[in-house]
Amino acid sequence: MTTKLTLSVEQSIIEKAKIYAKQTGRSLSEIIQNYLEQLVDESEVNEIPTDLNKLIGVIKLPKNFDEKNELQDYFESKHL
Repeated sequence: MTTKLTLSVEQSIIEKAKIYAKQTGRSLSEIIQNYLEQLVDESEVNEIPTDLNKLIGVIKLPKNFDEKNELQDYFESKHL
């Protein structure tokens, strides 16, 4: 089921969006709907599971901790 939505957007953005929609053969409604679906999907993916969320803050790391460097050191020591 679709529902009407009224938005306030800068005129220049609307003009550019209409050109983009025409070039891609889609409607503005379709483009905006796809964008909103993508936002919702990303936020659902980014939600931290409750069990994992309980662990946040349990381990205290030094302020200068460099996880990339630590990971590299780990792999180097593992494969030497």
